Amino acid sequence: MVHPWKLREAARHFRSGGLLAYPTEAVYGLGCDPLNADAVLGILRLKQRPIDKGLILVAADYAQLRPFITPLDDEAMQRVFASWPGPTTWLLPAAPDLPYWLSGKHATLAVRVSDHPLTAALCRACNSPLVSTSANPAGLPPARNALTVRRMFDDRLDYLLVGDTGRRLTPSRIIDAASGRIIRA
Repeated sequence: MVHPWKLREAARHFRSGGLLAYPTEAVYGLGCDPLNADAVLGILRLKQRPIDKGLILVAADYAQLRPFITPLDDEAMQRVFASWPGPTTWLLPAAPDLPYWLSGKHATLAVRVSDHPLTAALCRACNSPLVSTSANPAGLPPARNALTVRRMFDDRLDYLLVGDTGRRLTPSRIIDAASGRIIRA
């Protein structure tokens, strides 16, 4: 496990609008404060990703995600909760006042409660969910280690939290919670 001071340092950068890289269940992720427009736009520039695609938020628990979404009926939410913490990202209705830079052109927001210990610890240290998108510019494979992150982004990140990714070979699956449709297997 990572030293607590490294988590505090990452959280300090998060609070000041910094761009972070950190290990997740399968690959390294890029993240920032989801409510900081400048930080989110910085992530999108790094990735060369259009704003209308929307982003994923990753959290340590459901309570961190609650302000960003509108829950569905109890049956649908039980399916969501049964998969968390874990590598399943759910599309849930976006909160009415959710910033466009998070949901893009969609009425939903992609959210996940991570079972990766370092990702969850980072969310707890930041007392917030994080934007979570794979650490790679568009068209390149995602980084699976800190060295690759450094090579891809050089000094354009504010903090790199070094650690092992999980054992998954593929990114989280994405499911539309309302319809049950699998978006990404």
